[in-house]
Amino acid sequence: MKTIFTCRNTIVLRPDCSRVILRPFIPSSSRQVSAIIRRVLDLTEEEVALQLDAVMKEFNHRHHQLKAMLYENYERVREHIPPGQVPSLNRELLIGALFFGEYSLESAALFNPSIVPHPDQSGVSKGQLRIIMSLRATGEGHISSIEFRTGLISADGSVSLDPVSDYVSMPKVLPDPSYDNRSFVTKLQEMDFDDKYTSAVMGVLGARFTRRDLAQQMEIVLREAHPATHHLHRTLEHIQWLADSNYELLFDDAVSLSERVIFPVSANESNGIEDARFVRFVDDDNTEMYYATYTAYNGHDILPQLIETQDFLHFHIRTLNGRAVQNKGMALFPRRINGLYAMLSRQDDQNLFIMFSESAHHWSDPRIILRPKEMWEYSKIGNCGSPIETDAGWLVITHGVGPMRKYCIGAILLDLDDPTKVIGRLKEPLLAPEVSEREGYVPNVVYSCGALLHEDWLILPFAVSDHTTTVSSIRMKDLLGALAN
Repeated sequence: MKTIFTCRNTIVLRPDCSRVILRPFIPSSSRQVSAIIRRVLDLTEEEVALQLDAVMKEFNHRHHQLKAMLYENYERVREHIPPGQVPSLNRELLIGALFFGEYSLESAALFNPSIVPHPDQSGVSKGQLRIIMSLRATGEGHISSIEFRTGLISADGSVSLDPVSDYVSMPKVLPDPSYDNRSFVTKLQEMDFDDKYTSAVMGVLGARFTRRDLAQQMEIVLREAHPATHHLHRTLEHIQWLADSNYELLFDDAVSLSERVIFPVSANESNGIEDARFVRFVDDDNTEMYYATYTAYNGHDILPQLIETQDFLHFHIRTLNGRAVQNKGMALFPRRINGLYAMLSRQDDQNLFIMFSESAHHWSDPRIILRPKEMWEYSKIGNCGSPIETDAGWLVITHGVGPMRKYCIGAILLDLDDPTKVIGRLKEPLLAPEVSEREGYVPNVVYSCGALLHEDWLILPFAVSDHTTTVSSIRMKDLLGALAN
């Protein structure tokens, strides 16, 4: 089923199992690690060279700077080298290879896209817009990460995507990121760690501090504690967990966007980074920042988090604070409203909420603005990305779940000055799964994490049954006309 507004593109992004990264494959048993290393140490140099050459011939064309990555992985197990042994470089690289494994990022799905204007519009022809599309890639173990594609939108609403690199590249995790003291303490308070030990650590640090500063102060507090109680150790563990959950990533600027992947780093996202909703935010002073809310999943619990970047090279990963930081589907408005940040959310897994804040990192006091009304959204509703500003109001692409867990995409219009007011709503879905789109990892689903307005067109990338991704172009005058009626 489809409405008269939509025109599906010919673009179909399918999972590609050949897009792989290297992940450490290190046994949990130190005895097993040592046994593997001993087998390599027993080889002759000629045997080592032969085996390393075989590894390089088979895998070198699949990864940038493979030897450097093998050596880096060797460093992870160096402590298991017997005292007095000094392995040759070839032996170190072979040991590194034995504790690596390839991971296929997209082996299960490539879906739930969002789309934003590219920060670099140089060389673009009149009427065109260069864009970045984010995608949720899911592989073995249902672990999700974020990938990117680039392309162009033309004045007629057509979309073309650039060729995809054969390689995938991981960023560096910066070893000494900085933190905001106020936000850090607020989150600890929400976690019920507002005690003398927290004060002893945080009270000495400045308004902004680094990870090195934090580690030094934690060491001082632990050394000076008499006795070092279980509660102290538990507090320090949670401070460390919070520091691990706020980190920075940096990609090499020589790496194309389609090569860059944001893979889980912290414990709270160990089972996936899900459904990133990217938006270009323009502040009152005209400074720009790209934000993305996403769901961190550790296999048991979900936690909404925030990505910040200005160039898609340097990414800051932040925890969010406040009573309203829960459930999935948080989506930031692209500018302040009456001096405040604004956010959509789904607090109760059924209705659509809105909230306002003086900070992009602190959220509370949500209020319901939309409840299920039509049969295709009876089970629950939510957003499909950040609101889009139009002359008629804030356009919000929504999703609804109806009978047989069928997901459809809808649309509503909010008042520009007071977005708590719904001034337009589609009675029928804007998009629903067609017969050819019903089958997939999760059947009967169309879903998006963000659309974009260009000229007279709404460009709406969307996932098909949690497996593939395609794009729809929608005439804004038709859509706004339907919302007005």
